[in-house]
Amino acid sequence: MDESTWTRGWRPTQHDGVSERRHPQVVNVDEVQADALTQGQRFDGQRRRLAFNAGGQRLGASHLSVPPGKTSWPAHYHAGNEEALFILSGQGTLRLGDDRVPVRAGDWVALPAEPTAHQLLNTGTEDLVYLAVSTQDPADVVVYPDSNKIGVFGGAGPGGDPGRRFVSGFYRGDATVPYYEGEGEER
Repeated sequence: MDESTWTRGWRPTQHDGVSERRHPQVVNVDEVQADALTQGQRFDGQRRRLAFNAGGQRLGASHLSVPPGKTSWPAHYHAGNEEALFILSGQGTLRLGDDRVPVRAGDWVALPAEPTAHQLLNTGTEDLVYLAVSTQDPADVVVYPDSNKIGVFGGAGPGGDPGRRFVSGFYRGDATVPYYEGEGEER
């Protein structure tokens, strides 16, 4: 099969930072624009959204690179989406609930949707590079225990297409109200 046969009817286009490529469902990490994850002194790194840029719908995958002494995300857990990490290079410490677990290249980390917060910190001397994989359920609640926040997502989960979300926001975890509060009379 020559190139003209397998590309017939398909023309390469720019999609979310991806230049020309072989097929709309195939992307190489070096073809995806990196998103900066820098926020303050603690959070830093680069994320390349692989699955999103290859047309993934129900499974997400991102290639992340985090410099020494930094972390990419606040400690959190998901009520709906399951995550996994595969360490490609470097070393770090995985915070998993109250445990601190050393991780290194070749380690696979399973992070089921359950109330155990996780966070990966680069404790090595070189960049910590890993693949983050997750389900992409369109509804998810993410809990951030250190800051007492919750994130609510509907239409697309936290790693999904923001353009498909119809509900999205972060709220104080203690901002609860009774079920019928403010409902009043019929409208």
